[in-house]
Amino acid sequence: MAQTATMDAPNKDISLGIKNFLGQLLKSGLAEAVLVPLRQPGSTTVMPGLVTDPDALEQADILAPVAPLSSARMAARLTRRSTGKPVAAVLRPCEVRAFIELVKFNQAKAENILLVSADCAGVFPNKDYSAFAAAGESQPGERFWKAADNGAATQVEGFSLASACLVCEQPFSLSADISLGILGSEGSSSISVTANTQKGEDAFKKLGLAQSPPNEARQKALDSLVEKRSQAKQALFATMEEKVNSLGALNKYFENCVNCYNCRVACPICYCRECVFLTDAFDHEPGLYLNWATRNRAIKMPTDTAFFHLTRLAHMSTSCVGCGQCSNACPNDIPVSDLFIRVSAATQKAFEYKPGQSLDEKPPLAVFEADEFGEAVGIKSKAAS
Repeated sequence: MAQTATMDAPNKDISLGIKNFLGQLLKSGLAEAVLVPLRQPGSTTVMPGLVTDPDALEQADILAPVAPLSSARMAARLTRRSTGKPVAAVLRPCEVRAFIELVKFNQAKAENILLVSADCAGVFPNKDYSAFAAAGESQPGERFWKAADNGAATQVEGFSLASACLVCEQPFSLSADISLGILGSEGSSSISVTANTQKGEDAFKKLGLAQSPPNEARQKALDSLVEKRSQAKQALFATMEEKVNSLGALNKYFENCVNCYNCRVACPICYCRECVFLTDAFDHEPGLYLNWATRNRAIKMPTDTAFFHLTRLAHMSTSCVGCGQCSNACPNDIPVSDLFIRVSAATQKAFEYKPGQSLDEKPPLAVFEADEFGEAVGIKSKAAS
């Protein structure tokens, strides 16, 4: 059963409370380094940074509403081979889920990492975050959190949250070793901290954190936020049913795709060292293009755009965590994540699989079931015969 404690937020400063907590992880030896969103020197840019000195945590900005890339990949790089030294990683809930999937795919190891995750009120697309950060004088994270209304806001200072965030029904993490319950903490002098795993409970003991009752204000804020996002998700699904209901509609959806493959690079679940679309299989001979154009009177160049996205869906939709990085990386602002979230919801439901929830649950494509989907493959199951 999860253990809950509280930590101080000096002067009701949530960000400072989290920095102090991370500093304790370093000073206690629970972590040799902490992977954390870090403001870059002399700017409002926030990128993942690896911190070993507690004083350097002054530049950490956990509340900044931006995820320039999935930090799950950075956490995977830090754990792919054991160094024998423990690290902690502050990841958003979707990044925790992605990291767990990467562990299952043997792209990361969970042994020497302490996963810490704070409640997430959402992020802006990268381009919008830059404009938002430059628009005010105070720190972007503090400005955003004060205006986010416990995550209920869909716009802050005229900037809209990323589409994937607006429909995310998991703005918290039960899979992280330690969860920081910051929703409902605005104006409070303490922050709820939950140990979800044995590793988290061991950290509690070493830090001397005493158990306390669950934070009711946080739970109320979470329930309200999840309900609102669930409604938004159903509305999105209805829209997608109208937008992409045929192959022609799918081609139109991706008509601005230039085959840059940024979505594949940004996706934390796409881990293949060599993508089939970067091999000779899709380095077509000039004559083929001419033949296709002759047969169809005209073809769009580059070719294979819709096929590329369908292939990605077939490969990773069961493990899609809805982080929205595919849309974030698209140079032509194609809402890639809207389609992927919709299709992934269907495939994950079909396999009764929730990605990133448990290390013990194997990915569907890694498991063979003799009686699976008999109606699709035309094989009558033993149970039915």
